[in-house]
Amino acid sequence: MSGKAGHPEKLERVEQVEETGSDEGKSPKVVGESNSITSEELKDDNLDPAASFLFIHKDVDTSHIDISKLRHKIDRNVVSIMAACFIMQFLDKAVYNYTAVMGIKKDLKLKGNEFSHIASAYAVAHLLMQVPNAFLIQKFPASKWLSTCVFGWGIVTICTAFVNDFAGMLTTRVFLAICEATIAPSLMLITAQWYTKSEQAPRFAIWHCAPGVGQILGGLLSFAFQDIPRDGRYLVGWRLMFIVLGVLTMFVGALTFLWLPDTPMNAKFLTTEEKVAQLNHVSVNMTGISNSKAQYWQIMEALKDPQIYLLVFPGIFSSMSSGLTGTYSTTLIHDLGYKNKQTSLLNMPTGITGIITNLTVGFGIRRTSNRWMWAVGLTVPGIIGASILSFLPQPNKIGSLIGIYMVPAIYTITTVVQQWSMSNVSGHTKRAFMAGMMAACHGIGNIIGPQTFQAKDKAKGYLPAKITVLATQAMCAVLFVILWQYYLWENRIRDRKERQVALEDDTGGVALTTEQSWAGLTDKKNPRFRYIY
Repeated sequence: MSGKAGHPEKLERVEQVEETGSDEGKSPKVVGESNSITSEELKDDNLDPAASFLFIHKDVDTSHIDISKLRHKIDRNVVSIMAACFIMQFLDKAVYNYTAVMGIKKDLKLKGNEFSHIASAYAVAHLLMQVPNAFLIQKFPASKWLSTCVFGWGIVTICTAFVNDFAGMLTTRVFLAICEATIAPSLMLITAQWYTKSEQAPRFAIWHCAPGVGQILGGLLSFAFQDIPRDGRYLVGWRLMFIVLGVLTMFVGALTFLWLPDTPMNAKFLTTEEKVAQLNHVSVNMTGISNSKAQYWQIMEALKDPQIYLLVFPGIFSSMSSGLTGTYSTTLIHDLGYKNKQTSLLNMPTGITGIITNLTVGFGIRRTSNRWMWAVGLTVPGIIGASILSFLPQPNKIGSLIGIYMVPAIYTITTVVQQWSMSNVSGHTKRAFMAGMMAACHGIGNIIGPQTFQAKDKAKGYLPAKITVLATQAMCAVLFVILWQYYLWENRIRDRKERQVALEDDTGGVALTTEQSWAGLTDKKNPRFRYIY
């Protein structure tokens, strides 16, 4: 959305129509000046620091700021760094997938389901870390906490190169999960600081392309490092690969610490006028920028909120299914009869699928909204791909590869659900808790998912795992339709109440107040909040 930043109340009206994609979610007209802040309101401990910044710079002229150009400037300086962090996270995690064809099972003397147990141990540690992480990402600046963890998992990745048995690999994967647990919640909260709700969708999509990029780069790295001779003069290929990735990750962590700002208010690459314009622009989200004061009652509200569970369960189901490409796609391709180096290259198109679906859906939501329809549509390739893998008569290499290449569309469901949750959950503590919940979904799904791949099922082509993909995607589609209807119902109730207030006050509308924009009200407590669908 292009426009000048000097008219926040006009931007607010446009965003309300654009976000819902329907008159059902549109608030009544706005009257009065939006976001006027008084010195008395600044004394509120719950007020977002952005409100203080706007009060101090209330006389700054932003009429000359072009929002479209400002948005692209933020993209270059913020989204690029976030994407680099997520690419390294996926690479550091997913190279474990590629080591399956690089001799790691033989080198570490892994037996039976130990390869799966290591993947599940990572997921358990990742899940458990979400509890303290939800507190830490609110207590400390998200960008600083993120960069510290990125640097930390780079060190752990290097250490992975020197393990010699199951216990050593299990230990390093657990520590890797502890460091990587913050990546998704941090990126979710940082993205929500900088963009309006409709603008967030393509930005989430861009940094969520990282798994696809990681699959491609991982395939190339695996292909290259398989040429390292096993003659005792050098470390074997998979060990060298972990060292190279660890060094690169530490570099990205240091860059993130030095460049990624904590909030828009202290961004070095923005002028004061641009900061004011950006804050006025995103004030229509009514979700705030940051606040380090924890309000634990918001966690209880979240646990009673129906939308939380309608977002969480699809998150779990999609994570269970995406394990097919995240951990076991190379195993499935290798079992079709391809050699190790061929397997690494043939696994790369799974990443291309993820990139295409993420960008298509992200920018599609930006133009049309209708998140629920895009989400339901994303379950179709997964259902078809899983059906092909489950029921196609074998041997059929080409057909099986097509099925494997379709399944990664499932991962984009995670993109949609995470962005949806950041748009529809308000309140600083509630939103930090929700970000942790969405990351926990990934952990739960990745605990269950690998366990559907049992060594005893190899002769049957891992049929139970493939059927699991089919069933979970069908359940996702049903839940998305229910969520759409829930949001419609909630918005209609709020519209009726607001129209009644307007009639009783004889104002014809209700002004968007500072409290509603910056006081950190939850979506349940803010009568002006409307859910997008």
